[in-house]
Amino acid sequence: MNLSIVTTLYHSSAYLQEFYSRVCAAAEKITEDFEIILVNDGSADDSLEIALSIYQQDRRVKVIDLSRNFGHHKAMMAGLEHAQGELIFLLDSDLEEDPELLEIFYERLKETNADVVFGVQQKRKGRFFERTSGAIFFKLFNALSNHPIPRNLITARLMTARYVKALLQYRERETLIAGLWTLTGFKQVPLTVKKHLKASSTYNLRRKISLFVNAITSFSSKPLVLIFYLGCIIMLLSTCAATYLIFRTIVFGKLLLGWPSLIVSIWLLGGLTIFCVGIIGIYLSKIFIEVKQRPYTIIREVYERPSRQV
Repeated sequence: MNLSIVTTLYHSSAYLQEFYSRVCAAAEKITEDFEIILVNDGSADDSLEIALSIYQQDRRVKVIDLSRNFGHHKAMMAGLEHAQGELIFLLDSDLEEDPELLEIFYERLKETNADVVFGVQQKRKGRFFERTSGAIFFKLFNALSNHPIPRNLITARLMTARYVKALLQYRERETLIAGLWTLTGFKQVPLTVKKHLKASSTYNLRRKISLFVNAITSFSSKPLVLIFYLGCIIMLLSTCAATYLIFRTIVFGKLLLGWPSLIVSIWLLGGLTIFCVGIIGIYLSKIFIEVKQRPYTIIREVYERPSRQV
């Protein structure tokens, strides 16, 4: 198998037929020996039905139906596990990323002899809030992470089989696939592309915040280190303040009045304590999840032609 094309389906029924036609046209310019892997990530619309109708018409199509919605990143990893090609092209099916990028990425891969060619946006798409929140995410993540990720990267990427094999060695239950892409290493080449804007996105504010917290706590221990230094600073300031009050009492024989400031200080330190304990709790919860060794996806059924099985 020369080429595998992997994509996930979640509320993708409006785009799937066009995606299939365009990605087939792009793949046929490179090779006739390719497969298309469609991973249904528990989509509530008729994406699975459309995918199965395409599967019935084209023996190059494989459909992986997950038992429920596990999330975009885990669904992508499930699709990559079933890819058999020497090259694997990963992209989203919502047509924000042009399927025709395959040919451009392929030429770039040959020119650079790289293991990965991935897309980055020249200018982040979306309205003001989406652009601003995205910029804040990348800045904070890269500031706190030991393995920074390229800014404004997109899903679309062409990878060699040896890179994907190494990527699949990660079995983390709390998956941030962009971080795993970086951790895997190999020679990776960015390519500036244009990403189109959809009318709506399934990544609302709540999901973005959840993704950010998961990203930081999955790929960096720096928040725990910062908690240690914060505790040291508070202890130092408290010691200095206590020393000053004792000195003032001994020398001048009077105490400072100021119950409001005292209450504010108690609330401040209490809030910091709860905040720090909360961060530690997040890390403990991740340990709790990882040690259970639960499968990160469950496949209900794989629709594949018998002739494709080896």
